Amino acid sequence: MTRRSKTTLKFVLVCIYALFVGIIAFPKSVSFIPPIYEPLNQLQINLGLDLQGGLHVEYKMDLSTIEEDQRENAKNATQAVIERRVNAFGVGESLVQVADRGDETYLIIELPGVGNIEEAKAMLQETPYLEFREQRPQEEIDAFMIPLNEQFKGQAEEILVRVKNGEDFNELAKELSQDPGSKENGGDLDFAKKGTFVPEFDTVLFEGDLVDGQVYDQLVESDFGYHIIRKIEERGEGDDREVRAQHILIAKLSSQNLPIEEQYTKTELTGAHLKSASMDFSGGQQGGGVSEPVVILQFNKEGAEIFAAVSERNVGKQVATFVDGELVSAPIIQEAITGGTAQVTGNFSIEEAKDLSSRLNEGALPVPIELASQQSIEASLGQRSLEMGLKAGLFGLLLTIIYMIVYYRFLGVIAAFALAIYGATIITMFKLSMFLPEIMHITLSLAGIAGLILSIGMAVDANILIFERLREELRHGRNLRASINEGYHRAWPAIRDGNLSTILTSVILIGIGTGFVKGFALILVLGVLVSMFTAIVIVRIIMDFVMGDWIEKRPYLLIGSKKKK
Repeated sequence: MTRRSKTTLKFVLVCIYALFVGIIAFPKSVSFIPPIYEPLNQLQINLGLDLQGGLHVEYKMDLSTIEEDQRENAKNATQAVIERRVNAFGVGESLVQVADRGDETYLIIELPGVGNIEEAKAMLQETPYLEFREQRPQEEIDAFMIPLNEQFKGQAEEILVRVKNGEDFNELAKELSQDPGSKENGGDLDFAKKGTFVPEFDTVLFEGDLVDGQVYDQLVESDFGYHIIRKIEERGEGDDREVRAQHILIAKLSSQNLPIEEQYTKTELTGAHLKSASMDFSGGQQGGGVSEPVVILQFNKEGAEIFAAVSERNVGKQVATFVDGELVSAPIIQEAITGGTAQVTGNFSIEEAKDLSSRLNEGALPVPIELASQQSIEASLGQRSLEMGLKAGLFGLLLTIIYMIVYYRFLGVIAAFALAIYGATIITMFKLSMFLPEIMHITLSLAGIAGLILSIGMAVDANILIFERLREELRHGRNLRASINEGYHRAWPAIRDGNLSTILTSVILIGIGTGFVKGFALILVLGVLVSMFTAIVIVRIIMDFVMGDWIEKRPYLLIGSKKKK
């Protein structure tokens, strides 16, 4: 491949790249192609608290009663409790972090997009609820299930009437059947031999007198629910006889699919009675068995008495642990437990036992917290800030492009094209970051916009250094190709050192900064890296492709006067 062919290939790749980032950054450019426009239009830049509105609060943590060597654990546990509360509240892109300021420790919480500020504050200060529940007696479970199953049976009977009245069986099955295995196929169960289905089903298909295409005129009840059965066809004889049928299933409640909250009933024992929970190993110390992880619960005096009574009446049954209504563990009680210490076994792995003990300890905040400050930002204020910031960025970009074209002429046109690619690349990175792990999502804040605007100036800084060196070489009589090579060679050390110092400073800010400072530094780093890419790679490829003998004959397009001889 010749040098010109390689240059052409590189230029084509640059054009493809520019088209790619341009379409993602500005999807309206392909609005006339709905299959492309619609998914791309769903990609949005994730906005920070200051742009989309929300709540920023700080709580002061009281660690005065915590031993010095336990304070770090107390901070982490408090943060974990609040994070669980925030996640349950359904707030996306929230921030919960601990910050030490001198001798005081604060819990910083940011909730973007929160509309009801008072509700959010109440949620943050509410103590997570730990409770213990015992298995509900079977007669109570039956009393709960029977009336509901009667309702489900009534629904099935209504569907059977609709089938008898001529409604399409396939469509009813797709719409109403609760059998996930056949629902999408219109309830089709394909060919099957006797014994494949439950006995009630087999009786209708293999021992009845249904003809092909006939619907059985009664509901068929099984352990799974209520079936409406239609025979499609059959084949074979004797032991090889197979029947193809379809059905509509309305499931009923049973002990296997009963909702968790209905399987247990509350006891008097709650997290108020728990002193601590910790992981331990048991088995190896008792009888020489294989050691396995367990969770040790330590109750206070009142809790010990209550748990003794609860465990005594539930020997051989489950006593379940719930945190905020979520089932954590449901071990079987082996014997009545007295003395205030309980051992929870459940074939845990070490990580599972650690997690369970940690979650049990999260039943209450380990340290008191007090509201120190709050700042609520209206969505309208955030929207105005976003619009003003984007306008400032666009205005700055346009002024920079105009300056580059006026001062550097044709070189400025190339730089303007590279700046457009730079802007589209940044926006594309913001949008596509949502496909990365959550920790790598890029959030645009007002401070980030400031970093972005600053990086626009830095985006042309490298071009200016290169162009000045290039023009200087042209004035000293070098030909165009040699001037381009020398311009890049002599400008690179200054570009490298200037950008590297900016990146190092920004990395330090990311490491020690919080909130908006970190956002500013992160976006500044991204801007610097992308600007180096556009200046060193994109601009060079474009210059190699478009510059030739034709421009050497028109030096005024580069340096404003004829080249010296």
